[in-house]
Amino acid sequence: MMQESPDPEDDETPIQSDRLSMLSQEIQTLKRSSTGSYEERVKRLSVSELNEILEEIETAIKEYSEELVQQLALRDELEFEKEVKNSFISVLIEVQNKQKEHKETAKKKKKLKNGSSQNGKNERSHMPGTYLTTVIPYEKKNGPPSVEDLQILTKILRAMKEDSEKVPSLLTDYILKVLCPT
Repeated sequence: MMQESPDPEDDETPIQSDRLSMLSQEIQTLKRSSTGSYEERVKRLSVSELNEILEEIETAIKEYSEELVQQLALRDELEFEKEVKNSFISVLIEVQNKQKEHKETAKKKKKLKNGSSQNGKNERSHMPGTYLTTVIPYEKKNGPPSVEDLQILTKILRAMKEDSEKVPSLLTDYILKVLCPT
């Protein structure tokens, strides 16, 4: 995931970084001035010079604030994407473990049934584990599945894990909306 993410360092423009460096150097120069203290040097600046420095600093602050907001939004998006992917992986592993358990149980029941005949019928609308064996169709695209696709797949997997009767409708929606969109 992190390999595919844009590098935040690439977004920084040299102009912004240079402007901040220049402002920092001007302030450092004022502080180190041999003609007196920093306060005296600032007092000697004209109002227009002070206003110019103030304007440059305010512009730099505004630009960096905007950049910070953009970087925080990107961080939030990446964090959400990571949560969705982790959730998908966790549910997938849970379903795979439950499928393995279901297979082993089915084998044991089959061995027991072969030894004795079964006269009673099951009254449930579906056999336990019916939806657990569902196969989700997947079409490999150029890149990894989108966050939206992973959310849909996670919802289907959760329903499968719970052996819910919602699986067929969720699967149908997934096929119609993701695999065969109109």
